[in-house]
Amino acid sequence: MPMSDLKYRLLTGPDDHAFCERVSKALDEGYRLHGSPAITFNGERAIVAQAVVRDLAVEES
Repeated sequence: MPMSDLKYRLLTGPDDHAFCERVSKALDEGYRLHGSPAITFNGERAIVAQAVVRDLAVEES
């Protein structure tokens, strides 16, 4: 299943510019933020997570 077909995605990664670009791209694709972001420290760097959701068109039969 292509990522664009998913209703829910949990984006994770280092707290850097690339992560922000991934979240921004998801928002541009029609996803919206779901809940608060999460952050943890793995001993070397901050790791962040943000859930995003999107309503998919329901196909009528």
